[in-house]
Amino acid sequence: MLTYLYADQLAQQTKLHNSMFTDRAWQFRQRLKWDVDVDATGFERDEYDDMNPLYAIWRKPDGTHGGSMRAMPTSGRCMVNEHFSNVAGRKISDPKIWESTRFCLSPDLGEQAGRISAALMLAGCEIGIGMGLDRAVGVFDPRMVRIYRRLGWPPEILGTTGAGRDKIYVGLWDFSQTVRHRLAQNAGVSPQISTLWFERAFGGVKTIAA
Repeated sequence: MLTYLYADQLAQQTKLHNSMFTDRAWQFRQRLKWDVDVDATGFERDEYDDMNPLYAIWRKPDGTHGGSMRAMPTSGRCMVNEHFSNVAGRKISDPKIWESTRFCLSPDLGEQAGRISAALMLAGCEIGIGMGLDRAVGVFDPRMVRIYRRLGWPPEILGTTGAGRDKIYVGLWDFSQTVRHRLAQNAGVSPQISTLWFERAFGGVKTIAA
């Protein structure tokens, strides 16, 4: 199931918290060979995890992490503005545009990986619609281009840098009910259940963006 937790809430759920950050270490350091920091506990964390971002997490039946993404408003500090504004071609600072980063899947999903990927993108769409946002912005690598297209929610590419496996993209996503229903179908989740999960976290769909 999808769950939505701010960092201070996630810290209170030890099993989910620990498995998410160890899965991130496996994906970004071990598999993708990114230059990321992994601490002595085996967690991959960065400075933005200390800023109480919102996480959308697929929680497996045993309570551990199945997949996750991190969301935070561009009106404050965020990765795209502090590290990739040259790729985007401009600074993006808007309370109705949130940044999505650290898209991560557990290494043991097997055939479930595609469905969980769609579920996480569905979560991103739920956040956008539920919070009254206009768009999402994200930084991603070439492997994600195929995933976004396959799942039916490709972004508008703002810019790229690098080549091959080191190529980096910055893109924008529009939110819509059409996209939401398409992602729900690909995730094997009814739109009604998806709404229920979101409302369970926030006490009802409401606009909180300024």
